[in-house]
Amino acid sequence: MRPLRTKSRPDRLLDTVGDSVAALGGGGMSKLLKATLVAGGVAALTAGSAAISSIRRRTEGSGS
Repeated sequence: MRPLRTKSRPDRLLDTVGDSVAALGGGGMSKLLKATLVAGGVAALTAGSAAISSIRRRTEGSGS
């Protein structure tokens, strides 16, 4: 009798991610691409906002 092999934590995580991607359905890659673009856009806007705030703080501090 062979012992039961359990999956390691990273293997279970990969299975979960794979199942989630598969659950997107027929247009999976299209939806995944759109979600990636939206997430990238949000990250770019956040970084831009932080950069603008940093520049404003620097100019306000040196102007006084």
